Amino acid sequence: MKSWPDRRILDLFGIELPIVQAPMAGATTPEMVIAVSEAGGLGSLATAQYNLDQARDAIGVIRKGTARPINLNFFCHKMPAPDAARAAAWRARLEPYYLEKGLDPEAPAPAAGRTPFDDALCGLVENTRPEVVSFHFGLPDPALLARVRATGAKVIASATTVAEARWLDERGVDAVIAMGVEAGGHRGNFLSDDMARQVGTFALVPQIVDAVKVPVIAAGAIADARGIVAAMTLGASAVQIGTAYLFSPEAKLPAVHREALKTASDDNTMVTNVFTGRPARGIVNRLMREVGPLSAEAPAFPLAGAALGPLRAKAEASGSGDFTNLWSGQAARLARAMPAGELTRTLAAEALARLGAR
Repeated sequence: MKSWPDRRILDLFGIELPIVQAPMAGATTPEMVIAVSEAGGLGSLATAQYNLDQARDAIGVIRKGTARPINLNFFCHKMPAPDAARAAAWRARLEPYYLEKGLDPEAPAPAAGRTPFDDALCGLVENTRPEVVSFHFGLPDPALLARVRATGAKVIASATTVAEARWLDERGVDAVIAMGVEAGGHRGNFLSDDMARQVGTFALVPQIVDAVKVPVIAAGAIADARGIVAAMTLGASAVQIGTAYLFSPEAKLPAVHREALKTASDDNTMVTNVFTGRPARGIVNRLMREVGPLSAEAPAFPLAGAALGPLRAKAEASGSGDFTNLWSGQAARLARAMPAGELTRTLAAEALARLGAR
């Protein structure tokens, strides 16, 4: 066997290798996107990490670096109504840490937030015309989605349950990302907030494959060729890989995050909401142990992070990741440190060799 057994994603996106680099807000750089796309995979830019002008500039850098298909990823959350009481309770919960670090607990918190997909960001898509647009936390308003489709972009979105996958399929997405609970970073859930019911990748993938008409991209605990082959055996047409790319030099990470990844193991990550107000998987640290991991006190996404900003900065300056969101999936130990383009080609070649040997 010298070719991929399922070409649906390759043909849909116009790429050579069935590997999608996960759009990791904060860690993904234009250089990572360029490297993955140039290697034949699908590089993905996490536009939620930027304001509008920054996103436009980043896309400009990418388009200068590669003419190959790229993916722009957007969040589809609803901004919560202000809740002064909840914000005050959160500040009170964090006050002992402020005092410990010599910080003023009454000082105004810096603004925190991730911009949901809106008219302005839709205009960005219309102007830059990416080949693929992906959404996290559901889909945007139908009118905005129609405008995205009109650009010719393929639309994909994350599902963490079969019900979410069916919901996406009914609304005409071109492919579904089956995101298992093992995956690092923010969960893509949007129909349920019950983390106790989240499903593992290799139970979720075949059930979503059976439930939808469109191709499925497997995500979560895939960091080597064995994971790629397993996902494809279960019916996935491609894989989305995140944590493994955090080990590449193109990733933008605080030093404390890079160090934590070096010793990450199968059982030292948790799903937590204390950093942003929304469940996400990261390496266990002091804040997660003492406040969470899932805390009812944390303000709704994306507001929880504002009060943590000063604590994170102070701790990182002294080499501590106590208050840093150390996003990681459960398969970090399987990752290898190499440039993003080389990693993409290596994983694909190893997986293809394993598929051909069966």
